[in-house]
Amino acid sequence: MTLLYQRYQKIRSEAAKVIVGQEEVIEQVFIAFFSGGHVLLEGVPGTAKTLLAKTLARLIEADFNRVQFTPDLMPSDIVGTNVFDMKSGHFHLKKGPIFTNILLGDEINRAPAKTQAALLEAMEEKQVTIDGVRFGLNDPFMVLATQNPVEYEGTYPLPEAQLDRFMFKILVDYPPHEVEREVLLRYHRGFDARALDISGIQSVISPAELPAIRDEIRSVTVEDGVLDYIIKIAAASRRSRDLLLGGSPRASITLLLTAKTHAALQGRDFVTPDDVKIVALPTYRHRIILRPEAEIEGMTPDDAVRRILAGVEAPR
Repeated sequence: MTLLYQRYQKIRSEAAKVIVGQEEVIEQVFIAFFSGGHVLLEGVPGTAKTLLAKTLARLIEADFNRVQFTPDLMPSDIVGTNVFDMKSGHFHLKKGPIFTNILLGDEINRAPAKTQAALLEAMEEKQVTIDGVRFGLNDPFMVLATQNPVEYEGTYPLPEAQLDRFMFKILVDYPPHEVEREVLLRYHRGFDARALDISGIQSVISPAELPAIRDEIRSVTVEDGVLDYIIKIAAASRRSRDLLLGGSPRASITLLLTAKTHAALQGRDFVTPDDVKIVALPTYRHRIILRPEAEIEGMTPDDAVRRILAGVEAPR
């Protein structure tokens, strides 16, 4: 039984103290976190995306910052800037909110391109550049960005290059009847999402344990047949008649890394084809582009990925 498996079982029970349902979303967020990636959360307001980010930070003893993206947000508002001190006669660095462990970027598609580019460097390089000087970011560092799927006025659609930097795109849907009923009952009994200190939630993982967990994930075995399966999925996406753009090599790398993490979360030291299938949707849905005729027929990116998976034979 792996250290990650033991810790994740505890994570699930602690997260359930404040988040009702959303088990699949929580699992996908933690797969991305332990794989060292970033997440784009897409869902309408009020579906616990901010609460999820705060809960993640508390469970792993991490610092947390939140940025509300707006059309007038400048790169310096995120990364920081040098400020002149009249007393000393010198400039000193005033760090921005990006110097944290978990950064929640609310409505990221409202930020202009220049601000998105600054965030892109931080996500990819784990560093920022301020007045020509590079500053490393904290470890761990994860961006949880949100976007509203139904609001387009005043937004700047994320370019494909930045979408590709997100390890997962996770869809956060409305809760089913029983789950929403439990949410209402909790609030009726006094639960307050803004007061996690009194929720009883306990941290499960300390930063000191992360190197050992990463070593466990790296040591997960991947047979040649599973590697070929990942490659065939990418090749099928590039040949698909439904798509203008298929999966890149980065998509295949993501599929490999996250499948290993999913296997470790289940307490296994080897990857199965089912691990690959489980992480395929959040890996691919934001990296592919549908053909116009497929969109007219009502096809979604998830439909296209499922069709691809159905057409590629899994190894035994």
